[in-house]
Amino acid sequence: MLQFSKFKITLILAVLLAGLYTAMPNVFSAAHIANLPSWLPARTVSLGLDLQGGSHLLYEVDTKELINAKLKQLGQDVRNSLTKYGYTNVQVQNDRVTLKLRDLTDLDGARAALKKAVVGVQTEVKDDGTVTAYFTDTDLAEMKKRAVDQSIEIINKRIDETGTKEPTVVRQGEDRIVVQVPGYGDPQHLKDLIGKTAKMEFRLVDEVAESTGTRSAGSAQLPVVEKDGAPSQQLWIKEQVMVSGENLIDAQQGFEGGMPIVQFKFDNLGARKFGDATKANVGKRFAIVLDKEVISAPVIRDAILGGSGIISGNFTTASARDLAILLRAGALPAPLTVLEERTVGADLGADSIEAGKRACLIAVIFIAVAMVVLYGLFGIFANLAMVLNGVLMLGFLSAIGATLTFPGIAGMVLTLGMAVDANVLILERVREEMRNGRSPVNAMEAGYREAQATIFDANVTHGISTMFLFAFGSGPIKGFAITLLIGIVSSVFTAVVVTRLMTSIWLRRARPKALPL
Repeated sequence: MLQFSKFKITLILAVLLAGLYTAMPNVFSAAHIANLPSWLPARTVSLGLDLQGGSHLLYEVDTKELINAKLKQLGQDVRNSLTKYGYTNVQVQNDRVTLKLRDLTDLDGARAALKKAVVGVQTEVKDDGTVTAYFTDTDLAEMKKRAVDQSIEIINKRIDETGTKEPTVVRQGEDRIVVQVPGYGDPQHLKDLIGKTAKMEFRLVDEVAESTGTRSAGSAQLPVVEKDGAPSQQLWIKEQVMVSGENLIDAQQGFEGGMPIVQFKFDNLGARKFGDATKANVGKRFAIVLDKEVISAPVIRDAILGGSGIISGNFTTASARDLAILLRAGALPAPLTVLEERTVGADLGADSIEAGKRACLIAVIFIAVAMVVLYGLFGIFANLAMVLNGVLMLGFLSAIGATLTFPGIAGMVLTLGMAVDANVLILERVREEMRNGRSPVNAMEAGYREAQATIFDANVTHGISTMFLFAFGSGPIKGFAITLLIGIVSSVFTAVVVTRLMTSIWLRRARPKALPL
């Protein structure tokens, strides 16, 4: 048990040096890290919301509006498929689309046309001509789940585009999303960026309605957004969508004539639709509508066939950049409602960090003193292992880019105590073997050998409970769990392997006749 080959010693030292190497940036300020050579690590442990301050938002995904929009589209598809048969009394209620056919001579043809047009939806055509189309409960549940998953993905994209480090975006319950962004200094801007549905459409301006001032069939009056973001004049816009923002693949903020603009690019399908629409409507105004507000309505001078274009309007540099971010990230599948908003100040975070430092320092001092008093030289070995355990934990957290929260600090403090627990088991067993008359080397060998099973069982049970905390917990509980799990692995390595190496070296050099225990 106390014999180490050169390979094992080299491997142990390599692990310790790797931990020290990755943990090193945490002792420097951001300015010093920026000036370090490129071959040195620069990643540090990120501080969570409770330590760094920032914004906490709880959103609810409006799945009802999503379902209503899907039903509205379903109703349109049903009507389009049954145009040749004629229909009346179209209704959308109770999550169903119903209508009555006028022509009852070819019900089988109506059934076939309906099934071909609305795939994946339950449809029914009765003998009296009543047509029903609806989504099953399973379809609705999957639709809601997909909307929340999609919203989480889009929110992540939008926040990442701002350059914010380590945001947390997680589902809570069936239709809620928790957003935590540490260190973000403008929570209102964050809400504006996340909360916009960003549904973009290209539609034609209804010139007839504009000239007469009266509504035409298939048109709606939408506000035009001015530079300060407040809507001013109204424009009559045709409801038919010529091209949808779903076909956008890129958007970037730029300048033209010194004025901020947004450059966009479509995929192949969008490019073809956009080209056809602009070619057929040269000389007309093409409104760019974002969330039912007109952000620009330029005149089409020539057909735009390249699949790319620009949006110019009353933009500032910041608003153009935000619009580009929204368009790149994509539109939310459903509106979001803010249910809870909390802003954590940096002062509170600083207090938490200071309290965590004090807790760690006090814990280390008390543990170190107790180990030296109880076990002398071997207590010093255990204390060195405890320090190395802290270094390895910090290094691993830095390497994986983990976010450290206040519960995470609590996990580190708990791990420091656990780090010497294995040494206590081993050294108490060594004392027992010495009382039985064994030699120093044999007593130490037996101590490490006999205590291994107990140490292994204890840490496995700790690890299992910690994994359950990580799997079923959320937010702070996950932070505590991941720190504790890393601590369990590193404490076993330092307490069993590293202290055994130090003890082995001391025994070979000192060759004591009795152990100082």
